[in-house]
Amino acid sequence: MPLGVTPERESDGAQGKRPRYRRVLLKMSGEALAGASGYGIDPEVLARLAAEIREVYAAGCELALVIGGGNIFRGIAGSARGIDRATGDYMGTLATVINALAFQDVLEKLDVPTRVLSAIGMQQVAEPYIRRRATRHLEKGRVVIFGAGTGNPFFTTDTAASLRAMEIGAEVIFKATRVDGVYSADPNKDPTATRFDELTYMDVLRRGLKVMDSTAISLCMDNDLPILVFNMLEHGSILRAVAGEPIGTLVHGGRA
Repeated sequence: MPLGVTPERESDGAQGKRPRYRRVLLKMSGEALAGASGYGIDPEVLARLAAEIREVYAAGCELALVIGGGNIFRGIAGSARGIDRATGDYMGTLATVINALAFQDVLEKLDVPTRVLSAIGMQQVAEPYIRRRATRHLEKGRVVIFGAGTGNPFFTTDTAASLRAMEIGAEVIFKATRVDGVYSADPNKDPTATRFDELTYMDVLRRGLKVMDSTAISLCMDNDLPILVFNMLEHGSILRAVAGEPIGTLVHGGRA
């Protein structure tokens, strides 16, 4: 039984699926929260994703989240319009905290205990990020949401996800996207694009595949932390991934 999991929680629904992974970090894009509007937070999308996360929580998996802020503001886009890059990145990190608070609110309405930890001090709305505090929350069966990225400009939330995953001892990073894995090209633009079942870190770097940014991939490669890329828009996909079912594309250090 995972640390901090009560028998009641472990047997609570979850379609009878048993977790293969004890501790997981789930990375979601902020754009996914915007829904069809393309901006802001769509309450229906938020509620659906929260319901799926509740299933993972009920299965007994220790779960941490990193959510991007692209549905509100992207630092790179801001710098292209004349905003100082560092300033734009800080604005983007604040957007991630908005998303984290929204997720916390809807999860706790589903009776899922949740804590938001921010890499930038804002004591009125979030706890400060402390590694030991984060792991203790996980051991006590709370979903932990990391906000404000790494707390530094010029680093993406992909890099923040890799860093936090290693700090908390996660066994895998789940990169939840809008497609069902990693393709040789954009499948929406190239009908001949093929999907990979497995890739090595070096495959991703050499081919320039859009999995995570190169800094995040290098961090995972140096620490042998696997990345599973899958479509979070498919109902039940997060729980299936936690259960170890074949889904998406696995990026790891072995031979693909």
